[in-house]
Amino acid sequence: MYLANKLVALTALTLALSAPAFAQDAKAIDGAVKARKAQMALYAFNLGILGTMAKGQSDYDATVAQGAASSLLALTRLDASQMWPAGSEQGAAAGSRAKPEMWNNMDDVIAKAMAMQAAAEVMDGAAGQGLEAMQAAMGGVGGACSACHKAYRGPKG
Repeated sequence: MYLANKLVALTALTLALSAPAFAQDAKAIDGAVKARKAQMALYAFNLGILGTMAKGQSDYDATVAQGAASSLLALTRLDASQMWPAGSEQGAAAGSRAKPEMWNNMDDVIAKAMAMQAAAEVMDGAAGQGLEAMQAAMGGVGGACSACHKAYRGPKG
């Protein structure tokens, strides 16, 4: 009986001491999800500027287009590695739409991120050079976004 009580007490102490670590991990995961959602919102903002010009929904402005393209490129160059911790997938972390398959396919995820960066580099070189040049670069950016989202973004829910 004494040994069982000691084991229960030791287990309770271990759980009590590890609770702050669990809370800190949950806080870190929540912060990571918020950070990557913010990055994606900035992608969308800049792509929206470029997209409305490309579709003729707003007038082409070389300075504005170049600014959006340069911002897009800067976003692709951020070190986002800390924004994707294990345990931050959809179903495990509030607000996350990242499919769990991401963490089993990191080589593919990184390849897709590099493809996005390459497409953003092309866009950065084209956006201020005229409407036609910018329009030609849109397909690469859209394709890179779509490839990752189709493979690794879960449904809204």
